[in-house]
Amino acid sequence: MPNANRRLVLKSRPTGFAGPQHFAEETVPVRAPEDGEALLESLLISVDPAMRVWISENPGYVPRVEIGEVMRAFGIARVLESRADGLAVGDLVQARPGWQSYATLPAKEIEKLDLSLGSAEDWIGPLGLTGVTAYFSLRDIARSRPGETVLVSGAAGAVGQMVGQIARIDACRVVGIAGGAEKCAYLTEQASFHAAIDYKTETNLAAAIARACPDGIDVFHDNVGGAILDAAIANLRVGGRVVVCGRISQTAADELYGVRNLGTLIGKRGRLEGFVVFDYEARYGEARAWIAARIKTGELRQKLHVIDGLERLPEGLGMLFRGENLGKLVVRVSQ
Repeated sequence: MPNANRRLVLKSRPTGFAGPQHFAEETVPVRAPEDGEALLESLLISVDPAMRVWISENPGYVPRVEIGEVMRAFGIARVLESRADGLAVGDLVQARPGWQSYATLPAKEIEKLDLSLGSAEDWIGPLGLTGVTAYFSLRDIARSRPGETVLVSGAAGAVGQMVGQIARIDACRVVGIAGGAEKCAYLTEQASFHAAIDYKTETNLAAAIARACPDGIDVFHDNVGGAILDAAIANLRVGGRVVVCGRISQTAADELYGVRNLGTLIGKRGRLEGFVVFDYEARYGEARAWIAARIKTGELRQKLHVIDGLERLPEGLGMLFRGENLGKLVVRVSQ
């Protein structure tokens, strides 16, 4: 059993973007598992927008990470030692190991990967919470239908790329909003979006959306919030639906953007609804079976943006909010 665990703990609560200055590295002994527990070695750690919310003073629907605590994070790990039924040394699992090299967790918080569905890389993305979020937010909340126009913000990110591809598989017309020519090219050339809008080059985003969606929007899957949400609402069709899945532009903003045209929803008979993936935990298997089948046929793929080294996790969180990642951002801690 290893005897030294490197971990990153929250040092101070950020205002604005989070970065290395808000975390401290420390080395502590590795705790041996007790009955019903397993010792895990972290392999891949997911970097997600929700992390910035978790380190806020008032994060909302989840407990905050306290000062001095290991930063919370989902990831893929390998079992090094087990005193739990159903978990053996060498098993690949998904869990919430946090920002540390090793984690000792109860078996009830660990899920063994079904590698018949996909690889460890698939499980950090489309078969993990990323893909499950896209599946249920689009199909259950937006209730998208063949032939409809689906607009996705943050479309080159982790959830956005999955939403667009699922909508396209479901015979929708898909338009993505992303920042930069490289991201927009990825959407149309590799992720099979029908069109992409570079918000960084558009002076009038509502007009740009109108050009890309001349018949209006049936579904807006929002991962960004702020002014982009305003521009999308302006282009809703009658009966249009807005899924509020994320608001990354507002999470670390110095001043919150007040959405100005919610009244448009009245005349458009529109619906705006928030979404939390954990409400669907009992149905994760349904989503994963559907997604795995499309991965195997090549209809569904993901773009991973991988950086190496536990110490780079705070840097990765900053990259995410500066829009420097293309695809799902992951930190490789160990091979």
